[in-house]
Amino acid sequence: MTEQKPRRARPGDVPELARLADRAYRPYLARMAGRRPGPMDADYAHAVRHDEVWVIDGPGGAVLAFVVLVPGDGELLLENIAVDPSEQGRGLGRLLLDLAEQRAVALGATSVWLFTHVSMTENQRIYEARGYVETERRGEDGLERVFYRKRLLPGDIAPH
Repeated sequence: MTEQKPRRARPGDVPELARLADRAYRPYLARMAGRRPGPMDADYAHAVRHDEVWVIDGPGGAVLAFVVLVPGDGELLLENIAVDPSEQGRGLGRLLLDLAEQRAVALGATSVWLFTHVSMTENQRIYEARGYVETERRGEDGLERVFYRKRLLPGDIAPH
């Protein structure tokens, strides 16, 4: 992978964020019995205005990957991470997970937490390999979700 630096999303990126989310999450529709994963219908304009949305651009300015981070009281919610299916396996997700942890420390958070659908087992393996610990499973909004948390200390995160 060539060195690609994430940048903050801009309002003009919103349509591309929605299209990328659709491509990235569409394969899960069959596993979720036709239920749409939340990121397919998220309000990316709101996220760009109120949260931290970071993107990785490809040639020609196309968004190849993005992450939505929501700062909270002493913690950071990794609300969504998406990588274009044609770019998966090239380290873009790893780069964005690194960024999320760096941003958490920079914001004074002591942990990053996230949730995923129980059927998204590939993602669960990635999170566990990165040190995220499953904290609970519960139904929410008619979906069976798995919650993860990673505790952070400032010295744990290498600068990017």
